[in-house]
Amino acid sequence: MAVTTSSSLHALPGAGITRRSALTAAAATALLQAGCAQNPPAGATTTAAFDTWAEAYAADWVRLSAERATVTQYFSGAEQAALERQLTPQTPERRARSRTLAQAGLTRLQAFEASALSPEQRTEAATLRWSLQRTLAAEPFEDINFVFSQLGGPQVGLINFMSEAHPMRNADDVAAYLERLRQVDLRVDEALARARAAAAKGYLPPRFILDRSRAQVNNFLAPAAAADNLFVLALARRSERIAGLDAAVRRQAIADATVLVEQRIRPAWQRIAVFFDEIQPRTTADAGLWRYKEGAGAYAQALATFTTTTLGAEEIHAIGLREVARIEGEMDRVLRTLGRNTGTVKQRFEQLEAELQPAATPDPRDGLIEKHRGYVRDNIRRSQAYFNLQPKAPVEVRREPPLTEKTAAAHYSTPAPDGSRPGIFWAPLPGPTYGIARMRSLAVHEAVPGHHYQLALQQEQTGLPLWRQRRIFGGGSAHAEGWGLYAERLAIDFGWYDGDPVALLGALDSQLFRARRLVVDTGLHAKRWTREQAIAYGIGAQEVERYVSNPGQACAYMIGMLRILELRQEAQKALGSRFDMKAFHDVILTTGSVPLDVLGEVTRRWTANVARGAA
Repeated sequence: MAVTTSSSLHALPGAGITRRSALTAAAATALLQAGCAQNPPAGATTTAAFDTWAEAYAADWVRLSAERATVTQYFSGAEQAALERQLTPQTPERRARSRTLAQAGLTRLQAFEASALSPEQRTEAATLRWSLQRTLAAEPFEDINFVFSQLGGPQVGLINFMSEAHPMRNADDVAAYLERLRQVDLRVDEALARARAAAAKGYLPPRFILDRSRAQVNNFLAPAAAADNLFVLALARRSERIAGLDAAVRRQAIADATVLVEQRIRPAWQRIAVFFDEIQPRTTADAGLWRYKEGAGAYAQALATFTTTTLGAEEIHAIGLREVARIEGEMDRVLRTLGRNTGTVKQRFEQLEAELQPAATPDPRDGLIEKHRGYVRDNIRRSQAYFNLQPKAPVEVRREPPLTEKTAAAHYSTPAPDGSRPGIFWAPLPGPTYGIARMRSLAVHEAVPGHHYQLALQQEQTGLPLWRQRRIFGGGSAHAEGWGLYAERLAIDFGWYDGDPVALLGALDSQLFRARRLVVDTGLHAKRWTREQAIAYGIGAQEVERYVSNPGQACAYMIGMLRILELRQEAQKALGSRFDMKAFHDVILTTGSVPLDVLGEVTRRWTANVARGAA
């Protein structure tokens, strides 16, 4: 397929994103092109010392979170096994250790940055510095975010982790599961202590967020029999697949889990419900961070973390309005080819989606999951033309678990490094209506060539240090979600929707959704928009509540995509006929998760090498 370029697509906020960055262009260049050392040894000695230190430091960072160690399978042998029997304490002491380690890392980096590091090591040093700086920048605002958020608070996070991420390969993993279950009530009580301390300072969730979290607690407590509890059911379901597991051992483990749930875990969830009842009269409908005196600073920090830029709320709001207008113009042209000329773009697209809805009976959801799987297979075939690299790990489409299906967005989880778990595209299908037109673009974003190509490939890059393979430090949401949205735009620009205007409209609507997010997120947190205003602008209630609970994250997608497109345009202009799309994608994917400025330095270095004939 010939490459087509839309001039409107590349009317990018170049100055806005390039010049205004969390690591400014000048600072990033100085960091990534640092000269001679003042005191530390230079040359190969310094190079080896940095590698050794960075690996050891990353390992210490992973040790702060047993859950991270589990998901990344970072260690081996006795140390990994010990971590897989733990749940990370949610205490002030543990958070203090994180801050102390971050500060120590920044101090050590300062010496290395003045020495003779290789270009790749300068990339790593810049990435480490950004990550640690963001950790410390968030410290003054750590009480603002509601501990029991509907998105990932312990009332759902612990269940999802134990049900999906805790390994279940052998009898030892079953024993480790039980050991972790014995800690669940402790972790809940620590989270309750933190939430109570925050509430005493006036940091309370909006009432509608509290209602969503309370519904999750009620659902967890609904089964009267402990044997029907989610923790017990997960153990029973997953242990059944363990080859060679003694039946008596399995029965005893399930019985032990049932007792733990009845005696310790259900009472802990009941204590969460009591806490919710205590704070409910003090909550209000106010949605944004502006409601706190530190709100402006907290939001600026969140935007810097999620976009890896220093673009302010006003600038991002303006970018959003501009992109909304551009994409709605594209959609209007396609809608008119279908004879849909009357009403706003939103009204006409919603009418189209209403006509596409499947019959309510029989339940269409199994069929929709199969349709997603078909799109993923087709996307893999189409991607051959634009990618040299493809992950070895498979990707599966699974329906989001019932507990979180009503609050979760579609998302991707990385494969287990040992191959025991594939990459997974999680598709929530709560009904009663479904986004039929957007299904292919969702499969592009969450699976292929979106997050699966990006994150599974990074994990498989044996030439990278382990901490980069496993994304222990990285570029936050702007890189990851920017790539996912870039993949969506790639499919549009390269004709994947030719002959299918309905799916093209769905893809454009997915882009429009991310542009509206810029407007809504900044509206909620900086412009005092209400939840109802945000919904009226064109974002569903569930998504609006997601932005309320996770300020700034919604801005990562479009800002990241625009930056990657800008970098591609720079390389195309510099290289002309020598530009190779596959090779450009190789650079983005093999670099892995880094801040946007660091990605810019890497792609410019690649461009210069190609221009000199060195790559």
